[in-house]
Amino acid sequence: MTTYRVGRVVTPDDVLENAWIQVVDEDIRAFGRRSEGMPADGKRPEDLGNVTVVPGFVDIHTHGGGGATYSTTDPEEARKVAAFHARHGTTTTLASLVTSPLDQLVEQTACLAELITDGVIAGVHLEGPFLSEARCGAHEPSLLRPPLKDDVTTVLSDAVKMVTIAPELENGLDAIRQVVDAGAVAALGHTDATYEQMVAGADAGATVATHLFNGMRPFHHRDPGPVGAALNDERLLLEVINDGMHLDPQVVRVALAAAGVNRIALITDAMEATGMPDGRYQLGSLEVDVKDGLVTLAHGKHSIAGSTLTMGVAFRNAVRAGVSLVDASRMASTTPAQTFGWYDVGSIETGKRADLVLLDDEYAVQKVMRAGSWLD
Repeated sequence: MTTYRVGRVVTPDDVLENAWIQVVDEDIRAFGRRSEGMPADGKRPEDLGNVTVVPGFVDIHTHGGGGATYSTTDPEEARKVAAFHARHGTTTTLASLVTSPLDQLVEQTACLAELITDGVIAGVHLEGPFLSEARCGAHEPSLLRPPLKDDVTTVLSDAVKMVTIAPELENGLDAIRQVVDAGAVAALGHTDATYEQMVAGADAGATVATHLFNGMRPFHHRDPGPVGAALNDERLLLEVINDGMHLDPQVVRVALAAAGVNRIALITDAMEATGMPDGRYQLGSLEVDVKDGLVTLAHGKHSIAGSTLTMGVAFRNAVRAGVSLVDASRMASTTPAQTFGWYDVGSIETGKRADLVLLDDEYAVQKVMRAGSWLD
């Protein structure tokens, strides 16, 4: 049992100033304001300074980082990705896989299942191959395919927690139902759908919109398309890449105003170049170039191809744009955790896992605790 003195603790409802938080083994035992008293446990509290403590970040969409990728059959490479993002505050994550041949996706998922068993990641997200060629972005067009029943069955397993599908594809709505019936989350994305087709996807059971605005037919005032449907449909959680490059900050404000903080999840969509120097890298079967943090396809249409964002930076960008600490924590932790039923993480509450991120005065990540242990 350890009690820590801190500057402030961000709870689901409030910011506690001049606070303390107590951790026992892997869990949060208690927390409060020092002015209201601290627990007398016979041990001297540890002073962490004037830091802000927020819940560990929950990233439901990330491909790589630290020079490594989740699209691998080497579990040590995948562990390197998880460790990199954990140091930047992500204590719960899905490992996202880009479009590949079905047999490769099965092999990569089997590799990542080992990390799920060990508690390193929370599951696998298949961001392909059931995507629209017109909005495929950084997915190899020749590997895309309609989500036929047998193919969906081939890639589904207990490890797969989310699958992105373009609802307008042949068998798209049936595939969404198939994914949901298997106990996974169906997401709508990389889609050229009409407004009505997007709503039909939600009717079929989809509950997430993959990186809102990106990989979707653009919003138009006479043709709202998938963006308009996602903003309007309260059944959908909206992923947002808050790096200032995928979306103008004012567009993020529009999404917040339209959908509200409880329907937005900050994600990174990070790829292996995150935390690495500018240069040429690999994203699945495609080459990408990184310059000043912006990732684009090296050949062809030069589309944005993932990001070099960390959740710590996404959170800081939100706060600097005027989002409150409580609301930023909801978007970075609580809301995505609740969407996937991970009720032991995502917020600072008594009895939950002690996943804590310490932020300095500029809201940069200083230190991270996962399951009661400080990370190196």
